[in-house]
Amino acid sequence: MKEEPRKNVQNERCRIHLNAGRIFTWLHLIVLPFQGYTQDFGEPGHPMNKNTDNLEILKYWGTTSDADLMLYESAYRILSAEKSSSYADLMKCRSFSERIQKHGRKMLAGPMLGQIESDKATVWIRTLKPAKVEVEVQTEGGKVVFGPVYSSEATDLEVEVVVEGLKPSSTYPYQLKINDEIIFATIDQKITTLPESGANEAVRIAFGSCSHRWGLGNHRLLEQIRARGNHAMLLLGDIAVQDRNDHLGLHRADYLLRDFLPAWKQFASTVPVYASWDDHDYFDNDKAGIPEGYSEKDRDGVRKVFQESWVNPSYGDKSLNQGIFTRDRIGPFDIIMTDNRFFRTGEKGSFLGKSQMDWLKEQLLDCKGPFIILSCGTMWSDYVSGGKDSWGVNDPEGREEIFRFIEENNIGGVLLISGDRHGARGFTIPRKSDFGFYEFEAASLGGRVGPPANDPRWDTQLYGIDGKFAFGEFTYLPSGDEPTVIFRLVGQDGSHLFEKTIKKSELMP
Repeated sequence: MKEEPRKNVQNERCRIHLNAGRIFTWLHLIVLPFQGYTQDFGEPGHPMNKNTDNLEILKYWGTTSDADLMLYESAYRILSAEKSSSYADLMKCRSFSERIQKHGRKMLAGPMLGQIESDKATVWIRTLKPAKVEVEVQTEGGKVVFGPVYSSEATDLEVEVVVEGLKPSSTYPYQLKINDEIIFATIDQKITTLPESGANEAVRIAFGSCSHRWGLGNHRLLEQIRARGNHAMLLLGDIAVQDRNDHLGLHRADYLLRDFLPAWKQFASTVPVYASWDDHDYFDNDKAGIPEGYSEKDRDGVRKVFQESWVNPSYGDKSLNQGIFTRDRIGPFDIIMTDNRFFRTGEKGSFLGKSQMDWLKEQLLDCKGPFIILSCGTMWSDYVSGGKDSWGVNDPEGREEIFRFIEENNIGGVLLISGDRHGARGFTIPRKSDFGFYEFEAASLGGRVGPPANDPRWDTQLYGIDGKFAFGEFTYLPSGDEPTVIFRLVGQDGSHLFEKTIKKSELMP
């Protein structure tokens, strides 16, 4: 009897959330048709843009069940009602919890793969409540169980399970166990390990940016990435969250939209992903650092939600809980993903911040592979939009410091990748010597239409496309003579929109 009053308080709070959310949703739908469509993310003639309602995005692809549509609509109302709403708060709402049980859903989100190696990978999921989680892998010798690991409200019900002791270049079906109950897979859940170090096998990595929520539902594009045998996918920002500022409930609602999209669920359960953010999934368009009107606490809250929604090997400076930059090794590629949002103050040298700049230099010196993929959420070059919201306007000195450090230390094999400017473009960035950098941008996972894709004045341009869905792809070709990588810009129909073969010697300063 003593517990009943508290239950009533929680249920009343949930009811208030639901009513407030209904008002929010209906107002949003009423206002939407009258807003200007400055970013056309959809098919020709379709007004899909950054203001499009989440439920409309979920309906758009025609692949989401009616049960999941109803479930997500209920979740959105609860999460959008208060800025601090968490997934744990969502599950405490009796109406939502009952609906979950009615539909027989066993977890809130996942699985999502990451941190792939030749002998292991990491599996991420989000449970319905604090739970014991294991991963059961089918090996040649039989089923092997990894874990347990326990999810908690402290990490917003997310958990990561490391699967190890696998063989190189092998594929393993897997399924989840929650509280000792096997969760039978309804999608194709497989881990494909990398080739053994030094093996004479190709390694393929896809990358891109600007899916802007709705692009994660594009079956044709995501299936193309998967079918081509990419060992991993690098997502460079503007991925799943759209201009939510400090409303953490809406950040979570957007990530839940990602996890309810059938195309994403199938993709992330088989292709390991690595993620960084840019302005739209940070706070809002062009915002960085601690935006005016917000606080350090707001910035830390956004970072925490991001950290609990991906499966990266690390997130920025662990000792200071700052930034989300990360590094990993994927076969012959050293992967360095920078964070150009968290540390900016507007002062000289703050584009990455001193601590991240020092970290970056250490990582560059430590790289052992023949090629280094160095990412930035915004473009490295200044051709498009005059370097707007990027290095050219904010910190050309910092960019020069990085380039000069690479040259002075004879760090070879650096491939620059970027995003932000919708569409896709590539450039060479000439240096004072005969050496130059290559920059490959593929901001066309969802945001196809943006600034001009080509300009006759851009005399170092490699390619430029507009109005097409595409992703970037690096294929490492082992060779006894010289390590070689092929870059391809690939359309969702599998066509090669641009292709360039690069030898390691071309990337030696």
